[in-house]
Amino acid sequence: MDCIVVPSLRTRARAAFAGAGVLVLAALTAAGAAADTLADVRQRGFLRCGLIEASPGFSSIDDRGERIGLDVDHCKTVAAAIFGAIKVEYVPITPHTAFTLLQSGGIDIFPGGATWTFTRDTTLGLDYTGVYLYTGQGFVVRADAGVRRVADLDGATICVAQGTTLEQNLADYFDQHGLHYTPVTFADIDMGLQAYRAGRCDAFTNETVSTAGRIHNWPDRDQHLILAEVISKEPMGALVRQGDPRWRDIALWSFNARVAAEELGINQANVDEVRATTQNAEARRLLGVQGNLGAALGLDRDWAYQVIKLVGSSADLWNRNFAPLGLERGINETWNHGGLLTALPYR
Repeated sequence: MDCIVVPSLRTRARAAFAGAGVLVLAALTAAGAAADTLADVRQRGFLRCGLIEASPGFSSIDDRGERIGLDVDHCKTVAAAIFGAIKVEYVPITPHTAFTLLQSGGIDIFPGGATWTFTRDTTLGLDYTGVYLYTGQGFVVRADAGVRRVADLDGATICVAQGTTLEQNLADYFDQHGLHYTPVTFADIDMGLQAYRAGRCDAFTNETVSTAGRIHNWPDRDQHLILAEVISKEPMGALVRQGDPRWRDIALWSFNARVAAEELGINQANVDEVRATTQNAEARRLLGVQGNLGAALGLDRDWAYQVIKLVGSSADLWNRNFAPLGLERGINETWNHGGLLTALPYR
């Protein structure tokens, strides 16, 4: 499979943001007029996908120098649906620049790390493409501190990323429960986590799956505890620009194909066998054996087959990215196994 990685992307990202104030307005106006992201991506020859780097489980570099993680797999999913190959340009972004770069057209999709909230959905000129991960905001503390519940943090100093929903959730929860704390804010999550580790605060708050990935390889991991209690719901989904419904549908139904595959017992290892032998009508439609669902998206008949073959089912993604971190799926199981993930039907 082909994988395009452009080393000068940081420079390109900085240049894009330099004129962001003008570009955002222009991009939103153009999107409302005649957006055709699929045509742009095909003409370019690759998908331009924004990644927040150094987030184990979501986006990181393995020992072979290859990009791995759930967000990386999201990028690959959309590319597989379009090209039948992994043709992706990975653009390094931060939580503070992701929305602006997407709005301005610097990337085609922001695949991860964005909690679906009312404000984001209604004010940014962006569209969500379904929920792919259910998690919540929690806390990591020192195991010997005697903290086992959030209430035990009354009066604590807490490190948190500034200007994020994390900061707002923290304030809302402590105010609602009559608890007191001193916030210590940082520009990003990693700076806050480093400050916690250096002893500048009693606890660090973040989305729990992300935290588990970031501290997994700490030499003193057993000296730190992620509290079981969470203070928020964090349904996470990928984002695209508004004004291009076909592009949103491509992302939504490509992500959905992975969940449908798991529900139907299809995975990356057996997809060829299932495609050749199954008599299940929905599986045949999903894999392009019967009918042509891809036509409605402007894609090839086998678009969903390519997603499963090249990237995998939702179970494949969890086992590859989160199981090595010791994380159990819990509510991120499919509905028929007691979780919240439910595939929209292919019919």
